[in-house]
Amino acid sequence: MRHGIRRLPALWRATRLVRRWYYARFEAYPDWREPIEAAAGLWESARGAAQGGPRVLMASSIGAYAHAVTLESALAAALTFRGAEVHVLVCDGALTACAECEASLYPDIARFAARGPQDDLCRDCQWPAERVYAQLGLKVHRYSEWLTAEDRAEARRLASTLPVDRIETFTLDGLAIGEQAYAGAVRFFATGSLHGEPHAEPVLRRYLESALLTAYATRRLLRGVGFSAAVFTHGIYVPWGIMCAVARQERVHASTWNVAYRKRRFIFSHDDTYHHTLMRETREHWEDLELSGAQERELMQYLSSRREGLFDWIVFHRPTRQDPEEIARRVGIDRSKPVIGLLTNVAWDAQLHYPANAFPNMLEWLVRTCEYFAARPDLQLLVRVHPAEISGFPQSRQPILRELRKRVPKLASNIFVVPPESGMSTYALMSLCNAALIYGTKMGVELTSVGLPVIVAGEAWIRNKGLTYDVSSPEEYFRLLEQLPFPGRLGPEQLARARRYAYHFFFNRMILLPFIQPKAGYPIYQLQLDRLQQLLPGASQGLDTICDGILAGAPFVLAERVPKRELVTS
Repeated sequence: MRHGIRRLPALWRATRLVRRWYYARFEAYPDWREPIEAAAGLWESARGAAQGGPRVLMASSIGAYAHAVTLESALAAALTFRGAEVHVLVCDGALTACAECEASLYPDIARFAARGPQDDLCRDCQWPAERVYAQLGLKVHRYSEWLTAEDRAEARRLASTLPVDRIETFTLDGLAIGEQAYAGAVRFFATGSLHGEPHAEPVLRRYLESALLTAYATRRLLRGVGFSAAVFTHGIYVPWGIMCAVARQERVHASTWNVAYRKRRFIFSHDDTYHHTLMRETREHWEDLELSGAQERELMQYLSSRREGLFDWIVFHRPTRQDPEEIARRVGIDRSKPVIGLLTNVAWDAQLHYPANAFPNMLEWLVRTCEYFAARPDLQLLVRVHPAEISGFPQSRQPILRELRKRVPKLASNIFVVPPESGMSTYALMSLCNAALIYGTKMGVELTSVGLPVIVAGEAWIRNKGLTYDVSSPEEYFRLLEQLPFPGRLGPEQLARARRYAYHFFFNRMILLPFIQPKAGYPIYQLQLDRLQQLLPGASQGLDTICDGILAGAPFVLAERVPKRELVTS
């Protein structure tokens, strides 16, 4: 067994850390030896030709993220075949906190606050990634190699002396260091805010120090080697959010990615996290799409399948109750009065600053909405709490209903709540509604595609598409609520536009990579590569799209079409 495992608290020995060690050894990470040996001449020729080509940094960073190392090593090989000189960056225990750290892993959070991850998580994080990239023969950089003693001392000084109420808004040379540190700490605790967490301040200071170290190391690396592009997952949290910001500042083209809903598919974005880019992308990629009958049927078939997640690898719950009328009876809804649906999202996810949000956070929006509906007995509010509160990872430690009860101890009789553990279908629930209210959920794309009017108060991706009622202040929001119930569903033209966007989102923005194989357990996919030739130019439309985006800044959109009209931007 790897060193370090024996030193972990006993509770951990049968949990994620031991499983991670096992998977790292036996099945989670790709083994490149066989495909390289089968095409050694091809690979060595490609590596030789790529030397001196445009330098691309594959900034995997957290070696324990097996799914990231799997995809990024495949991209590294594919980019090498396209003439890029690929380097890799991994953390060697230099960071004082990162996205691998979570409160659920620490029976005693005080231990993490005092000592950080070095004694446990860091011990088996670096080596699996280094082993994978060594098989490819790629240059690996380590954080410590690009940090000086002065960097470490300054990061420690700032993290320990900055007043805690200034951390979230702290910037360094124009970099939003504090915002990403705060988002990382919120993710660590899996809560919507740090208020009430006894160890919040020392953990936040750990993330601040780590964010500073990331900024120092990334900036020195990018300047020292001279990269033209960098690739990393998320583009948010510590370290990736900091790396993305530094890359933009250093004029290095950044490509961020995340796993999409659909199996074998991924979403890529330019120079920012998809939490931002999907809200502000121009409409040119979808507004002039004319869906064929077959494409519309394909879309509707897929949307219908999402009720059970048949074609998805991200599924937060599989409903057991689908009949809307049965659900209405069970919930107690009066079918003679209009119903307005409200969908929450996970409170801790992507806690960044979104200027267009009408409320400071989702909880405030929920509280104010419940207070409003208490004075509207002519309407019913149906609140569906996101199932990912209990089925997502990390599991939320701040259930939204508990927080709501603190602010609104007794809900009005016309407000009905479906908790996250309920087997009731969210789709069936929304079919009972006249309109839907959302903050940050992705469901807005699906709801508009079936004609349901949607009011957006937060950072939902459907915002700015001309398909929803987007509000940016409480005054706008409540003026719009005064118009409820709406006279009907979306008209034919709006419905057609909504489906064009949905097709773009689910089929063209979610890029298929056929050599990625879904699997049960951790991670959710693995590399299924019979031959290196599967990574050559022309072998996969999706891979070509991704590589063209990384190397040339082309849109990360499949089936790109030239619009017929003047471009309409959001």
